[in-house]
Amino acid sequence: MSIVTKTGDRGTTGLMYNRRVSKCHPRVEAYGCVDELNASLGLARAAAVHDFVRESVAAIQPDLVILMGELATAVEDLPRYVKDGFSLVTPALTARLDHFATEIEAQKITFKGWATPGADPRSATLDVARTVCRRAERRVCHLQETDQLQNAEVIIYLNRLADVLWLLARWVESQKA
Repeated sequence: MSIVTKTGDRGTTGLMYNRRVSKCHPRVEAYGCVDELNASLGLARAAAVHDFVRESVAAIQPDLVILMGELATAVEDLPRYVKDGFSLVTPALTARLDHFATEIEAQKITFKGWATPGADPRSATLDVARTVCRRAERRVCHLQETDQLQNAEVIIYLNRLADVLWLLARWVESQKA
């Protein structure tokens, strides 16, 4: 099967279970931002020189696939999605991020005031990923405000992930000293 299907040539795309929507539909915007986040994290992982960063980012990326799948499924299709064996974003995923934030903070990273991205090219990749994460969070909030999001844990997860990415960027900067 070719990747070139031509089904999107008229400005629509497919959600799970063959639902067609506009490519600018809020749901597509939301999972598209998470896709950008995953690509940004891939760049950060590829640029990383510390195993801690590579392994941490690699552990987060599969969660984003879960998140994208959930966002690519219309609310009315979520029961079928779960029945078909797909995972949803759960408090356990967010708890892993909480644990990770605690682990980073325990390493006594230092920062004063507002961090200015760019102190280090590798931390800057994490800051770019963080800002993409915040955009995804805003898009998901829009879904919630328009009753197109059933699982509020998605917003909690993205909020926590942005915090973790900020901490991870500061950790990278602290490794220069």
